[in-house]
Amino acid sequence: MRFRISLKLIIIAIFSSTTLFAQQANTVSKVWVSDLGNGTYKNPVIDADYSDPDACRVGDDFYMTASSFDAVPGLPILHSKDLVNWKLIGHALKRQPPIEHFSKTQHGNGVWAPAIRYHNGEFLIYYPDPDFGIYVIKTKNPAGNWSEPKLVEGGKGLIDPCPFWDEDGQAYLSHGWAGSRAGIKSILTIKKMNNEGTEVLDEGVIVYDGHELDPTIEGPKMYKRNGYYYLFAPAGGVSTGWQLVLRSKNVYGPYERKVVMAQGNTPINGPHQGAWVNTATGEDWFLHFQDKGTYGRVVHLQPMKWVNDWPVIGTDKDGDGTGDPVLTYKKPNVGKTYPIQTPPESDEFNTIQMGLQWQWQANPKGIWHTTSNQGYLRLYSYKSPEDAKNLWDVPNLLMQKFPAQTFMATTKLNFKPNPKLENEKVGLVIMGKSYANIALKSSKEGVALVYGVCKKANEKTSEEETVIAKVEANKDIFLRIKVSEGGKCQFAYSLDGQTYTNAGEVFKADVGMWIGAKMGIFCTRTTQINDSGYADFDWFRVEPLSGN
Repeated sequence: MRFRISLKLIIIAIFSSTTLFAQQANTVSKVWVSDLGNGTYKNPVIDADYSDPDACRVGDDFYMTASSFDAVPGLPILHSKDLVNWKLIGHALKRQPPIEHFSKTQHGNGVWAPAIRYHNGEFLIYYPDPDFGIYVIKTKNPAGNWSEPKLVEGGKGLIDPCPFWDEDGQAYLSHGWAGSRAGIKSILTIKKMNNEGTEVLDEGVIVYDGHELDPTIEGPKMYKRNGYYYLFAPAGGVSTGWQLVLRSKNVYGPYERKVVMAQGNTPINGPHQGAWVNTATGEDWFLHFQDKGTYGRVVHLQPMKWVNDWPVIGTDKDGDGTGDPVLTYKKPNVGKTYPIQTPPESDEFNTIQMGLQWQWQANPKGIWHTTSNQGYLRLYSYKSPEDAKNLWDVPNLLMQKFPAQTFMATTKLNFKPNPKLENEKVGLVIMGKSYANIALKSSKEGVALVYGVCKKANEKTSEEETVIAKVEANKDIFLRIKVSEGGKCQFAYSLDGQTYTNAGEVFKADVGMWIGAKMGIFCTRTTQINDSGYADFDWFRVEPLSGN
């Protein structure tokens, strides 16, 4: 292990002088690339759970954000030059307020559907927390630090905000309502804000009631074109709905309605909730999600055109004004061709920053991990909360999204337990309402390789654990998960990195709360003393499925 570290330090010294290298390096997935390399692309453009995407264009650059719920850091920031190739450049929310509240797991709570805009030389993100209200954060550099969240309007059930500045400078805020908190849903509201967009000035006007025709209407994105105010809003439910557009000559209505995209005869269920953007060359496009269950809500790109001041999204073969989503299409004309790039998945842990794909299950503490240009990520064991019945309520799980329908993830680690502690556990997990993991666990008898499954973990059930084999502490071990179609997961391990042995039965990955399944690593314990053991993760690699 020490020789390996020395070798990696030489490599790091050559190729990495600052964390800027890691941030600037382009990554290309080995398991999903949308750009077909011949001037066309295939959907989804991002086959990962970037729920409720919203985007804006500034010059020749496109920026996108998405819901992050309780994952920290939150509010991912993605950048693209062509709307097909996307790079994860940072997160706008380093910790989620209220800080103490989100120091504990808050599944399904936190950041719901946000909106990103560029106004008066600044980027702004408006995001809702359904339990606390609507916040705004700002920056001049979307890849850098963002301001601390400011509460624009406090209250329960305020969701899916979108700001809009009219020609006269008047600022408005449109939003929906969460029935679980507000006691009503399927309505859209528009409110006045101060010119800075930092404070709501009135109780607003309900501008559309979708109870009869458009149940569960939400996520309104507000625009203006040719004298019409437009609200682009999804309706009909996350996995079964359609994309609705409302228009009016008056900001408060009355609004006409039109379904502008639906599933039609395609396999793209519930196509809606997203962003209209145009290119500098004058083309119109629409980014939206598709709910793929276990895999989460993945991002699609659709062509868009205007007919009689109504948008048509996708392809409208029968001419009725309602488009069908495309599976493949010609790439946007942005004036030139840009390199293929995708959000990161693998991580060699060679710099002082982890890859941007990693998120914790709550606001992190500085003692959970370290990366210090040593060629590995060290996770320290951290005591699970007293009321945690399983990993569902453990905050220090380090996880990332599923990157494709099928893939293989492998990590190399070395576990050094604290001899004064028992039940330190480190491993690889597939997380959801039900979860499974393969891990090393310490006891008085030494270290054992264990396989754990917890069905209905969100209902506080206990994890069932099976001992696979006895292993040596402070020795390298390789843990692997193979994910096949339908989210079927097979765990395996290896002592030499060459021959892998399956562990446990095939596990069907499960969704989380409003999210798809996640994969990740962890290091926990059940008792508290004045020190901890730790595990060094040499690397984490995502590759296509193989027979090994």
